[in-house]
Amino acid sequence: MKRILTILFSLTMIFSLVACSGQNEQSSRSSGSSNSSTEEITPSENSSEPTEQPDKPSDTASSKTPNEKTAEGKTLVVYYSATNNTETVAGYIADATGADIFELVPVEPYTSDDLDWTNSDSRVSREHDNESLRTVELEKSVPDNWDEYDTVFIGYPIWWGIAAWPTDTFVKANDFTDKTVIPFCTSSSSGLGQSGELLKEEAKGGNWLEGERFQSGASEDTVKEWVNGLDL
Repeated sequence: MKRILTILFSLTMIFSLVACSGQNEQSSRSSGSSNSSTEEITPSENSSEPTEQPDKPSDTASSKTPNEKTAEGKTLVVYYSATNNTETVAGYIADATGADIFELVPVEPYTSDDLDWTNSDSRVSREHDNESLRTVELEKSVPDNWDEYDTVFIGYPIWWGIAAWPTDTFVKANDFTDKTVIPFCTSSSSGLGQSGELLKEEAKGGNWLEGERFQSGASEDTVKEWVNGLDL
């Protein structure tokens, strides 16, 4: 009987030790799992991929043309006026077209005595008789921003059937390539004649139209009617 009790006690002790060992191992595993979760960085947290893709060019941006030019060419009215008749017509043209104005001013202005063509010794008479004297220096020969103008009106009085020679100085000084050029003149009796053609021959390039002659004291309505008929 005693031997049986001893065997049962021994078995009880063995079961107790096995149970404690199992609990300790489970506790150790549980602790190891907890420590690992605090140190690991999951792929989603350590990913090298950006969370947002780079912006793609929009259709609007890709359709723009660099340095796109939208401004249209401008109009300039150039004139020489000896007695204000041509100046008046030039002003009417500028008003009708919204043009800028450029006056040709001789360095040595013509006086009333200089313009007396009935006097053979007057300045204009001597210049008429001696063509080498017709080179008239201007205060300014090239307008500012000349390249911006694609239409140029050139006005002058008629002297002995041709354009007053200060106009020649301007024409020779500028390049009219790719510009539309429209001569106009004022006179009491003479017509436009070959004045426009002669200026064209002196000019560098340009699309020269026939032009128009206006009576001294021409009305604004008359000038505007002509401008509107050009269909510029």
